[in-house]
Amino acid sequence: MVNNAGTSRNGAFEDITDEVWREDIEQKVFAAIRLTRLAWPAMKERRWGRVINVLNIGAKAPRSGSAPTTISRAAGMALTKVLAHEGAPHNILVNAMLVGFIEADQHVQRAAKEGIDLKDYIARRSKDIPLRRIGKAEEFANLACFLVSDAASYITGTAINVDGGHSPVM
Repeated sequence: MVNNAGTSRNGAFEDITDEVWREDIEQKVFAAIRLTRLAWPAMKERRWGRVINVLNIGAKAPRSGSAPTTISRAAGMALTKVLAHEGAPHNILVNAMLVGFIEADQHVQRAAKEGIDLKDYIARRSKDIPLRRIGKAEEFANLACFLVSDAASYITGTAINVDGGHSPVM
């Protein structure tokens, strides 16, 4: 499930309308709630399941001007923890992956919108990442594959940054 569809309308708190707040929470929190609610009974019946909430590093380290997205992402972390506690007795493991700067079409679009070359856009964004590069989709997928595998059978209720060390918090 992709829960970041549409245009981000982050900004200063005082400039964000109720409509924007509702749209963001609907898109990012309720989408995860509804999808999980659909799958939960079958996972519970099988006594096995995995839920991965895809959030972003702003959920742990919000910056000014990042509302409402970082607030809805923080709600996603709380949802992850609640579900992890409720799912554990049924062998349903629930974790979150917090994405940093990963290769994606959204960056192609942003570079074009800003009127700069994609390589320049990536170079500018990468300078603040300790690994000095952007992540690959495969690197993000590798962690997801691990979390749904039996090798991760004792991991639940955690939020893992996949950000090249960019987040200021663990």
